[in-house]
Amino acid sequence: MKLKIETSKRIELVDITSEILKEVRKSEIPKGICLISTRHTTAGIIINENESGLREDILDLLNKLVPAGTGYRHDRIDNNADSHLRAVLLGASEALPILEGKLELGTWQRIFFAEMDGPRNRTVDITLLRA
Repeated sequence: MKLKIETSKRIELVDITSEILKEVRKSEIPKGICLISTRHTTAGIIINENESGLREDILDLLNKLVPAGTGYRHDRIDNNADSHLRAVLLGASEALPILEGKLELGTWQRIFFAEMDGPRNRTVDITLLRA
């Protein structure tokens, strides 16, 4: 399954939890694994709390760890090395268990598509495996 996402900012976190839960429900898989992944090299998939201050803190941290325009060699090609490097820190996928037909998430956990080089049209792959 593919989830289409249209991002609106250069760097943002898009909560895709509802869409993932809907796909797990539709699958009727009682027990298995849900793999959420992106093929984009300037984006990531993360799990964390959807609290506005924390979302801003995550983005601020990424900006501090990997600031833009500091002479990265890749910037000579298309000026987005910081986006690629941030995506390396985040990772391109998350795997979550499915138990009793439901995705196993902690009380505050949400699934985010992490845009590091937007705005763009993006795709997230959802792979559901029956155990």
